[in-house]
Amino acid sequence: MTHPRPIGLLGGSFDPIHVGHVQLARDALTQLRLAEVRFMPAGEPWQKAVVADAAQRAHMVELAIRGEPKFLLDMHEIERGGVTYTIDTLRALRAALGNDVPLVLIIGGDQMARLDTWREWQHLLGLAHIAVARRNDAVLTLSWALQEYFNAHWAQRDAVCLRPGGAIVEIDMTPVDASATHARALLAQPPSPARDARLAAIVPAAVLDYIRTNSLYR
Repeated sequence: MTHPRPIGLLGGSFDPIHVGHVQLARDALTQLRLAEVRFMPAGEPWQKAVVADAAQRAHMVELAIRGEPKFLLDMHEIERGGVTYTIDTLRALRAALGNDVPLVLIIGGDQMARLDTWREWQHLLGLAHIAVARRNDAVLTLSWALQEYFNAHWAQRDAVCLRPGGAIVEIDMTPVDASATHARALLAQPPSPARDARLAAIVPAAVLDYIRTNSLYR
């Protein structure tokens, strides 16, 4: 059976979105031959607090991905309301898209290492594939249970094109020295040439203009 090209799903608080998020989406798009990557801002992330509200974070995503025709803003998690759980999002997408479209949940190695803290994590692969991004040849350190899970479901990248879900694949992430925590810390500092240059390197220009206009993260 021939499946449609896979759809990538990149979730997060995006508080704020930065160049690392965009580069991860580009790497996944290319290496996994995705039809598109959907950026899915969390409404109420249950594992971390957020500073900007949901509408602001969604708008920053929209600004960051303009000009990228295969990147889309997906409002599923914000529009659903309440605390955000990935398993609920995947079930909603399956209901909307059907059972044949391959879905690929794009996560970092740090997220893989705590996957067993996610709600109903054992059921994720019944709904989608998982693509784990590796940075700078970093060693993926997992608990015994997660390593067993990883080994049992690991597959070559082309697996995401062959069936709707069920595989764990790895992608190589282009090194990018950026994080939302660092961006917020810089934004809280008084302006200076060094600070402003660093911010310009890690936050897309349109997003940075929006943050300054709305006095976010001060």
